[in-house]
Amino acid sequence: MHSKAPPKTPGTFIAPRANPAGDPNEPLYRGGDPDFMTSLARGLHVIRAFSGVDRRLTIADASRATGLTRAVVRRCLYTLKELGYVATDGRTYSLQPKVLNLGYAYVSTAALPIAAQPVLEDLSEQLGEVTSVAVLDDGAVVYVARAAARRIMAVTLGVGSRLPAYCTALGRVLLASLPAQQATQELARSELQTHTRFTVTSRRRIEEILAQARREGFALNDQELEIGLRAVAVPVRNIVGATVAAMNVSAQASRVSRRELLEKGLPALRAAAERLGSQLPPSR
Repeated sequence: MHSKAPPKTPGTFIAPRANPAGDPNEPLYRGGDPDFMTSLARGLHVIRAFSGVDRRLTIADASRATGLTRAVVRRCLYTLKELGYVATDGRTYSLQPKVLNLGYAYVSTAALPIAAQPVLEDLSEQLGEVTSVAVLDDGAVVYVARAAARRIMAVTLGVGSRLPAYCTALGRVLLASLPAQQATQELARSELQTHTRFTVTSRRRIEEILAQARREGFALNDQELEIGLRAVAVPVRNIVGATVAAMNVSAQASRVSRRELLEKGLPALRAAAERLGSQLPPSR
């Protein structure tokens, strides 16, 4: 005869039963997949919660950011601390330089960032502006290479930085390269927030912008992410014509008009993207 579970009352915490396969409500739940290491996935998920400038998180902060329970987050942070990837003052946690080893393994061996860097540096010197290459990841763009002639954004960006795809030129080019249904799915991963008075947050309007980017082969961001910042981006296609990344040129709106960015920056940008793409092998 089965005993009845105690009734839930306001303010009563019912401890969850142990479930080695994961809780179906947990963001990293993978059913009964025997090859999926839930503990590893949780640790990486916690590391990604530390996005931002000088980000310090409490266990409660990390729990809210990841959707994991405090007990799981505490064990992850303890393990990461023991391995030297995070440090704590007893209340808050912060990433340590050792965590850079995880990203450097990609940057130092992958074909894209290795090939992109000299191309971006040449383009940046030619135009006197900031140039970048990024890829799409979970509804965001991730910078994999960057060359800066000068700092033009309030927030410092570098390799590994993430920005929302829907309101960036890089992101729009990458979304436009996807089949329409897949682009819609990627858009659904992001909360469409208003960053400036120019930010487009209407899904219908964004889909129209993506359709235009598909037709014209470029996308523009005119102060939608940050006031005073304009950028134009184009796709980077490998030797078989598949879009593997996006490349952009960013400039201060006070110095470079929208027309100038398109007339002077776009042709040079397209040539640089073609140069980079010709060096990239077919995706496996």
